[in-house]
Amino acid sequence: MDIKSLHYFVTVADQLSYSKAAQILHISQPSLSNAIKNLEIEVGSPLLERNTRKVELTDAGKILYKKAEALLSQMNILKKEMEEVKLSGSGVLHIGMIESVKHWLPKVLSAYQEQFPSVTIKLIEVLSGKDVKDSLRNYSSHIIITNQYVFEEDIESHPLYHERLVLVLPKDHPLASKESIAIKDLEKEPFIICKEGFQTREDILEAFHLEQAVPNLKYEIERFETAISLVRGNLGITIIPENYLYGPIHDSVVWKTLDSPALERTVYITYLKNRYLAPAIQSFIQSVRQYFEEE
Repeated sequence: MDIKSLHYFVTVADQLSYSKAAQILHISQPSLSNAIKNLEIEVGSPLLERNTRKVELTDAGKILYKKAEALLSQMNILKKEMEEVKLSGSGVLHIGMIESVKHWLPKVLSAYQEQFPSVTIKLIEVLSGKDVKDSLRNYSSHIIITNQYVFEEDIESHPLYHERLVLVLPKDHPLASKESIAIKDLEKEPFIICKEGFQTREDILEAFHLEQAVPNLKYEIERFETAISLVRGNLGITIIPENYLYGPIHDSVVWKTLDSPALERTVYITYLKNRYLAPAIQSFIQSVRQYFEEE
């Protein structure tokens, strides 16, 4: 039983089709069928039931699939770690991030690239708590900068800084001219909020709960950019991190602070505790932490 035959078997099981699996694996269907038959002979039991309409896993196939999938995942992780042992001054650094880091991340990257000019940086948005954990554990990201506090044994989370969540509304909105705005003032306003699974949504709902107020949830979004566009279109109001608003903002919107302990969040840098992190990756983590220690 070798890795290749297990890979073939898992691909067929995922697709429940020999023809689709053969296309994905770039081999002929007869070759794939023979490989599965040889695996079944080696195991001593049928793994897949074939009929004219579909392919199904047998009981033995279900057991082997679960074990083989885990083994292939570990082999993939091992391969990536062996590749990264060599990442001292070149290679690819995968960084997951939230939207509001845009005001400071370019400064850190600029200094980092002077030290490691041959390292390629891949930036991806990783927003929900589940996505943070999945991205780290699947080795899709080396590091993630997030407002999600991930309390897991295998994940390290270091706080970087705190930021407020602020109210954004159209410039000509009746509340825009008020010096002080309470959460209660927002109850009847059409509200734009992050979808479920996002920490910012939980913080906003907690702020309303503390004031015994109920938001009029009208739009659910994933990105703050979308929220701002809806506010510009006079479709509602929103609450987003103040750091997202640094730099030029459209003159058709204004932002106001709200007095609520829930409307403040911490931003963390996270990574897997037991994953090998090459010197170039460790250096980036240190650069980020040092940037905020000096701020």
